[in-house]
Amino acid sequence: MSYYLSPRFLEKLAVHITKNYLKLPQVKIPLLLGVHGRKGEGKTFQCELVYERMGIEVVHISGGELESPDAGDPARLIRLRYREAAELVRVRGKMAVLMINDIDAGAGRFDALTQYTVNTQLVNNTLMNIADNPTNVQLPGSYDENEIQRVPIIMTGNDLSTLYAPLIRDGRMDKFYWQPDRDDRIGIVGGIFEPDGLSSQDITLLVDTFPTQAIDFFGAVRAQIYNEQIRDFIYSVGLENVSRSVVNTTTPPTFRRPDFSISHLIEVGDRLVREQRRVDDMRLANEYNRVLQSGGASSAPNGSFYRAYDPNDNPAAEGTTEGNAAKVSSNGNGDAPQCPMPDSAQSTHSSTPPPSHPPTHPPSHPSTLPPEVRDQVNNILSRGYRLALEHVDQRRFQTNAWQSGPTISAQNAATASAEVERCLGDYAQDYVRLIGIDPKTKQRVMEQIIQRPKR
Repeated sequence: MSYYLSPRFLEKLAVHITKNYLKLPQVKIPLLLGVHGRKGEGKTFQCELVYERMGIEVVHISGGELESPDAGDPARLIRLRYREAAELVRVRGKMAVLMINDIDAGAGRFDALTQYTVNTQLVNNTLMNIADNPTNVQLPGSYDENEIQRVPIIMTGNDLSTLYAPLIRDGRMDKFYWQPDRDDRIGIVGGIFEPDGLSSQDITLLVDTFPTQAIDFFGAVRAQIYNEQIRDFIYSVGLENVSRSVVNTTTPPTFRRPDFSISHLIEVGDRLVREQRRVDDMRLANEYNRVLQSGGASSAPNGSFYRAYDPNDNPAAEGTTEGNAAKVSSNGNGDAPQCPMPDSAQSTHSSTPPPSHPPTHPPSHPSTLPPEVRDQVNNILSRGYRLALEHVDQRRFQTNAWQSGPTISAQNAATASAEVERCLGDYAQDYVRLIGIDPKTKQRVMEQIIQRPKR
């Protein structure tokens, strides 16, 4: 299988690597090259093709190795691998590079919730020190007076802006944003499907049908084509016999060439796109993290993400009104486990008559319940669900330790809204979230934070 190597990508890496092995007079050459771009566009794979084409030795470091329970280990690892790459140049007489994959995942800081550890500081400091003194890289606890070979460092990542700013300045790091154009995409996808006999017209049609998808999407489409045969194989041998038919067998299973027609590929691609959209539509973790990052601010963010969870949701209904999540204005989400209802909360709700309520919110005063909360109450009741509340103080909100409040039995929207308003007054200093419960399945179908304490 011959893979496509982008001329732009080849030129950028070849120039950077070669330049670092040349002694140019009075020219300061950046040691680091940061290759960044969208996820799944083949940055690492294109780098490997360049190394293979140029006959370059590679020493790898994963972004996951840039953190450790022991402080100082990742920094020591970088120095050790760098010296190993320099030793390869001396022993084998060939150019070598140190490649760090997913540098932003290991040393980047995405928001205030990302931990900034001692190892992160040491990794940044070590890389800056190597970039400034590439021929004098010492291991902890020892010192070698002899200079070592300068070795270029190639880094890949999705967002270099998450890295320490002095590390990525122009004097230390050269940046290359990899965004394959249409010709690159057609060439790369053509290499993926070369063994399958697709014509150039089919490749072009496939690329143009999914213009916003990353390169690895087309590799996933090709892999999905074999699912039908693998499913038939599992059913033919039986689930209990799959293991002995695949592992340590003298007659491994063989599969005929699948249907690689363009219509079948587009059908599989559409199926993958629908799954992507379902993931994008949820984004519960994103909304939850946004609430934590904002510190529980009382101001409502732009846009809405109030969702209704239907246990009978059908993936085939994607794009229909029933298949999509119902949304109304809100300012938080509540993806947290339900805590047992305390007896005090039950007694407060069930045994306290309205006249004994505190005078700050008597039943007769005008309603102060926000309109969007009333809409949420009406929406839940109109679906035949029961209402419940949960609350948590500001300290426990950071750990998501919600406490169950009273269950509202009223089915009338006005009465239920009045009870919700009373409960908001009872928990004025807490976060409060509204819960919709399906009485048939006893499952939560809606969750929404409706109150945040004023700071």
